[in-house]
Amino acid sequence: MPFLTAGDPDLATTIRMLEAAQEAGASICEIGIPFSDPIADGPVIQASMSRALDQGLKVEEVFAAVAEARPRLSIGLVAMVSYSIVHRMGLKQFIGRAKEAGFDGFIFPDLPLAESGPARAAAAEAGLILSMLIAPTTPIERAEQIAAASTGFVYVVSRPGITGARASLPPELPARLERLRGVTDLPMAVGFGISSAEQVREVVSVADAAIVGSALVAQIHEYAQESADAAVTGAGSTIAQLTQGLTSNAP
Repeated sequence: MPFLTAGDPDLATTIRMLEAAQEAGASICEIGIPFSDPIADGPVIQASMSRALDQGLKVEEVFAAVAEARPRLSIGLVAMVSYSIVHRMGLKQFIGRAKEAGFDGFIFPDLPLAESGPARAAAAEAGLILSMLIAPTTPIERAEQIAAASTGFVYVVSRPGITGARASLPPELPARLERLRGVTDLPMAVGFGISSAEQVREVVSVADAAIVGSALVAQIHEYAQESADAAVTGAGSTIAQLTQGLTSNAP
C-alpha cells in the first residue's frame, strides 16, 4: 500500500503516479491530503505536504484529480487526511465529495475513538471504509475497541514516534500482531518505518499489507528534480521493487 502526497510535485503528476502504482503492483494507494500542521508525519512527508500547499493546493482540486484518474484505476484509494479539514468542510459534504471522486475510504489520524461515532456512521452510510490507528503503546483492551470501530482494515503503527524510513522493523512486531489477531478478524496493514522489499516481506509474513510512505515520497522528490516524467517513472520503479517483497517467498 504505497502512500502518495497529493500535489507533490503537482496534481497532474500525482494522477500519473497513481496509474504507475497500479501497474507496479500496488493493491491500495493511500493518498495524503496536505495539511499545514502534521499529526504524525516525519520530515519527509511534512516537506512534501508543504511543497503541495505552497502551490496553493485545495481539497476540491484533489477530489477533481482523483475523479479524473478513477475510471482508469481498479486499485483501492484511501484518503489520509486530518479531521480538521473534514470538520472545516463539513463531515457529510466531505464524505460525499470523496465518494463522488472515487475514494473507497478514509484514515483520520487525529480523530479520537471516543469522538469517531459521527464519522464512522457517515462513512458507513456512504458505503466507504474508515480505518483507525492502533499504536504500539495501545493496551490490548483498547486495541480491541479501536478494531471494532474500524472497517476495511486496521492501521497498525509499527513503532512509536513519527513516520520515516528505518533500517529495521521492531522485533516485537510479530508477537504484537498475533495478539491483535486474537481481538479482530479485520485485515491488518502495518505502516511507519517500512522502506525496502525485505521489510515488506517481513511485514506481510505476519500482516495483510505493508504501507510505505516516507521512503517512496523521498524517492519521488529526488526524481522530480529532473522532471515530472522522471518522478512518474521513478515512483513506478520504486513501487515495483517494494512489491517484490510480496512474491519472493511464493512457492
